[in-house]
Amino acid sequence: MSGSDELDEAIALANSGRTRPEPPPAPRLKRIRRIQWSDSPDNVGSPEDPGDPGGPGDAVDGTAQARQDHPSDRAAGPEGHGRRGEGEQADGSALGGGGSGSSRGGPTPPGHPAQDRGRSPYDPRQHSARASQRASQQESQQQPESRAHSAHKPPPSWPEAVAVASSAATALPAETVPLRHALGRTLAAPLRALTDLPPFDTSAMDGWAVSGPGPWEPARRPDGTERPGILAGDRSEPPQLADGEAVRIATGARIPPGTSAVLRSEAAERTGARVRTATPPQPGTDIRPRGQECRTGDELLSSGLTVTPAVLGLAAAAGYDELSAVPRPRAEVLVLGDELLHRGLPHDGRIRDALGPMVEPWLTALGAEVTVTRLLGDDAEALHEAVATTTADVVVTTGGTASGPVDHLQSTLRDLDARLLVHGVRVRPGHPMLLAELGPVAAQQSAGKQPRRRYLVGLPGNPLAALSGLVTLAAPLLRALAGRTGPQPREATLGAEVSGHPQDTRLVPVRYEGSGIRARIRPLRYAGPAMLRGVASCHALAVVPPGGGAPGTDVPVVDLPW
Repeated sequence: MSGSDELDEAIALANSGRTRPEPPPAPRLKRIRRIQWSDSPDNVGSPEDPGDPGGPGDAVDGTAQARQDHPSDRAAGPEGHGRRGEGEQADGSALGGGGSGSSRGGPTPPGHPAQDRGRSPYDPRQHSARASQRASQQESQQQPESRAHSAHKPPPSWPEAVAVASSAATALPAETVPLRHALGRTLAAPLRALTDLPPFDTSAMDGWAVSGPGPWEPARRPDGTERPGILAGDRSEPPQLADGEAVRIATGARIPPGTSAVLRSEAAERTGARVRTATPPQPGTDIRPRGQECRTGDELLSSGLTVTPAVLGLAAAAGYDELSAVPRPRAEVLVLGDELLHRGLPHDGRIRDALGPMVEPWLTALGAEVTVTRLLGDDAEALHEAVATTTADVVVTTGGTASGPVDHLQSTLRDLDARLLVHGVRVRPGHPMLLAELGPVAAQQSAGKQPRRRYLVGLPGNPLAALSGLVTLAAPLLRALAGRTGPQPREATLGAEVSGHPQDTRLVPVRYEGSGIRARIRPLRYAGPAMLRGVASCHALAVVPPGGGAPGTDVPVVDLPW
């Protein structure tokens, strides 16, 4: 039966005053000990989407949902273990017309679990007592909780999460380093010229330095011999040229006083004792005047720019041997999950690790200095030790951000008294991502050093969802630590319809097509949370708002860091 048919039937039943037929009696099942999915009493729902257990991509959690909603689990007793029954609201009150399979006010079917417990499905006194007991238990459990478990509140939108990550950190302390060590760092101060560029008038071409309109005679020494040509790097001051004289000159050589232009070799013709040309050069031709590019003290580059090879060249030309620069943030990658294989083909229910090979170079492209990638599996003690003792500025974990039976990240953060800055984001894929601030390293405190704040970015375990976490949280956080300014936002036009999530932003791999006014972005296939085929060939990620986008709609795009 389709959803519309069910709706029509429900409306017809409500209008007729009848009720649905009673379901068959629920079978009595042997009670088993339930898996504890979360240490937190209010972490219920999907690891992918706490508020939408039936959303796309939640098949794994749908299994857990089915187990939790089984009648045997709803009969867990007044202590409140397990999920609430389908007929109860969040505060424990019964929903009108709901219940655990019985009609409102109707008798309990024979064999129903409620009769097996020796009570009716709904007793106001017992219900009130259970609700009060659950409320007191939750209140007592919430009091001693660490900062890593904040009050349950709706996760931020995608733009809000990016803004939080951008403002979470300040730039690392600047260091003065030799030019050869400055690549990839960030300028901590404006780059000002220490000399004029060029520092003297120079020749832009190989040819003849000439004086006057021509033809010209080669300049001669006092003994009558022809003067040698002027080379780049000649330390002696070149003699002055008289009107009508010419002297050979190389590119980059100093221009002799009295020179009016440089005549290129290919345009010059020497006939006997004369140098002639069919097209006399205009005054100043192929001469680079002193200070053409900059004068001493001019600001060449502003602070906050990445030191690229071109920046190193400009700094050297402007007279620098060292630069004051913000270091690259140091990052450490922790790959979690016993189901991962790190070589060979998938087998026996295990899959290849796609995140270990991807995350480290992605962080490097974002400007981080990755010190190590560790393969920890689902070892809670190893995870605790790695996070507690790291000296990296940023720890990036893959997987374990939800509340499954082997997801230890949230409990580790609570044990370490970390402060959650972002706990879930309204974005698809990747909404279980998180960002936390860790305390200073104990060794730094004991040594009396200035404590440096450390951060942890928790990426979901699905590959494309992890990529979403990198661009949403890791990229802006690393920019802030490196002291860099964010890229200017830009938009592109959709060339095809892109479906959207009802409430969440979608990040969709796209390719650019066409040029000029016909330029469009085309969404790629294979863009599911566990897929990398689409993003491996994409040019950018389109930021699709809730509800989707029609062809011709302009949407923001996030360029990849290469």
